[in-house]
Amino acid sequence: MNTEEDLLARVALTWLAEPGTRSVHRLVGKLGPAATLDLLLDGGAPEEWLRAAVSARSREGDARAVAADALARTQRLGARIVTPDDEEEWPPRVEDLRRMVLPGGHRRVDRETAPPLCLWTRGGWPLREALDRSVAVVGARAATGYGMHVATELGYGLADRDWTVVSGGAFGIDAAAHRGALNAGGLTVAVLACGIDQPYPMGNAALFDRIAETGLLVSEWMPGAEPFRPRFLIRNRVIAAATLGTVLVEAAARSGATQTFNRALAVGRRPMVVPGPVTSAMSVGAHELLREQPSARLVTGVPHVLEEVGRIGADLAPPARAPQRPRDLLDDEATLVLESMPRRGAVDVDRLAARAGVDLRTALRKLSLLEELGMVRRRDDGYALVTHPAGAPGTSPARVSGSIADPPP
Repeated sequence: MNTEEDLLARVALTWLAEPGTRSVHRLVGKLGPAATLDLLLDGGAPEEWLRAAVSARSREGDARAVAADALARTQRLGARIVTPDDEEEWPPRVEDLRRMVLPGGHRRVDRETAPPLCLWTRGGWPLREALDRSVAVVGARAATGYGMHVATELGYGLADRDWTVVSGGAFGIDAAAHRGALNAGGLTVAVLACGIDQPYPMGNAALFDRIAETGLLVSEWMPGAEPFRPRFLIRNRVIAAATLGTVLVEAAARSGATQTFNRALAVGRRPMVVPGPVTSAMSVGAHELLREQPSARLVTGVPHVLEEVGRIGADLAPPARAPQRPRDLLDDEATLVLESMPRRGAVDVDRLAARAGVDLRTALRKLSLLEELGMVRRRDDGYALVTHPAGAPGTSPARVSGSIADPPP
C-alpha cells in the first residue's frame, strides 16, 4: 500500500527527473521512493547529467512542496494518482518497460525507457481494467481522408467488440480513433504528454472532456505540466507497453507514430500496419516498416487486428472471398455448355452438344440445370441465353468486396 510519504516522493521524483529515467527507477526499486528522493536531493544521483537536472530543478523550487501542491491540485481536479503499489489499478504490462532496448538508441529518450513511477488518471474507469483488453491505434497528425476513415472504423469496430482503444489524443489519426470508439459507446484512453488539466492540442479540448466522461485521460506528468516536444516520445513508450498491440494507420517518412510502433516491437507487443496508397506521402513510413520489420503484420480491418491480439484460435479473421455468383455452382461440363451458347438467338440441343464437345444426354442434363439457375430459357426453336442487367450472360452485376470490385467472368 502507498504511504503518504512514498506517494509524495514519487510525485517529487517525476518532477526532478523526466519519467522513464532508468537510474531513478532502479533506485526506487532498491531503496524505496522516499530514500531515493533524499539521495537525489543530497546530490547522490549516479549520473552527472541527472545530478545537474536535479540541481537545476531544485533551484526552481522545493521538490516536496511542489509535490504537495500537485497532490492538492490533483484532488481539486477530481483526478487520482496510481502507483505500482495499487495492485487493483496499476497496469502490469507497463512493467515490461524494464527490458525495453531500442536498437541504435543514441538519444536519451531512446535509452531512458523505464516504467513509470506513477500515473495521473482522470475518469471513472479503473486503469488496470481499462487497459486489460486494449489496442493502440496511432498515426499521422496530418492524416488524409483515407486515414481518418480507416482510423474511425477501427476505433468504432474495436470498441463495439468491447476492446479499449488507446491513443495519444493528437489531431489526425489519434483523434479519429478516439471518436470512433466514443461513437460506438465504447471505452477509449488518451495517454497525454502533459498534465491531465492541460488539453493539448487545444482544438481537441471537447474531445478530452468526452473521453474523461466515459473513459480515461492518463499522464505521467503532474497537473499543469506543459507538452514539451521530448515528452511525446517519452509518452509513446507507455502507449506501446500498456496495450496488447499497436496499429499504425498512416505515417510519413519521419513520424512520431513510427516511434510508438518501434517501441511496441521492442517490448514484444503485436505490431500492425494498415497499408495506404503508394502515391501518398502519408503512407511512406508505414510501408517502410512493413518492408523492414519481418514481424510487422499487414491489417486491413478489425477482424485482422483481433486475430493478432485476441484469443488463439477464437478470433481468427475470415478469409477474404468475393461474393458467390451463380457461375460458381457450375461444374466443368455445365460451364462448357453455357460458354457454347450463342450470344444472340437460340440453338438446338444437337448443335449445342457438338459445340460443347459433350454427348446429347449430358447436354440435356446441363441445360436443365442452367434453366433452373435462370441462365438459359427454352424456346420453340431451341435454347437461348438469359441476359442480365450487367450485360453478361448468367451473371449478376459486379459487387464491391472490400476495396476491389469483382472482375467480370
